[in-house]
Amino acid sequence: MTLKLFDLVGADASRPFSPFCWRIRMALAHKGLAVDTIPWRFTERSAIAPYQSEKVPVLLDGDTAVADSWVIANYLEDRYPDRPSLFGGDGGRAMARMLNAWGDLVVVGGIFPMIVADIVPHLGPDDAAYFRKTRGARFDKPLEEVSAGRGAAVEGFRKSLEPLRLTLKTQPFIGGAQPNYADYIVFGGFQWARAVSEFALLNTDDPVYAWRGRLLDAFGGLARTSGGYPV
Repeated sequence: MTLKLFDLVGADASRPFSPFCWRIRMALAHKGLAVDTIPWRFTERSAIAPYQSEKVPVLLDGDTAVADSWVIANYLEDRYPDRPSLFGGDGGRAMARMLNAWGDLVVVGGIFPMIVADIVPHLGPDDAAYFRKTRGARFDKPLEEVSAGRGAAVEGFRKSLEPLRLTLKTQPFIGGAQPNYADYIVFGGFQWARAVSEFALLNTDDPVYAWRGRLLDAFGGLARTSGGYPV
């Protein structure tokens, strides 16, 4: 039975942009599991309410519904142990838990203020109004003001990636010779930004930029062929 994944999109259903959904899209490809994606928008919470979630990703596996990217990744690992491992064992799973928090706070949290205003043009009218209201309340200012200082803020963001950069100077992926879920955690944030913003988060001579390129090309170019800007 083909799995189904509720995947965040805007006005263009071919341009999925949730960093958390991208973690799972890459994880499913890693496992070699076929999935049908169900386009989902911010104002369509009723569509996932039956699965006890207000956010995506939500994965449907027959009669089983699983929400939250970290929970889904663990579900896939345990439900399909005969498929390639996402973690490479218990130790890898434990380390990925730390990367999951780092990816949320440093990568997604660092990127968000720089691209938040760029998300709005990709949304339909109802979603755009919802997004401006809810995200503007987080910052207590218009979204355009939030992103206005990104030219300076990006330098701090790049410095925050130094642990990743040093790792990638000695191996092609966070997972070692091949990518694993730790890579997909971090990559999800960059694919999110690429889908909605022309702002360059990385310099082209950065090892992180080269790593991102390798993941864009992984699994037959799954991420690269999805809608996005050439940054």
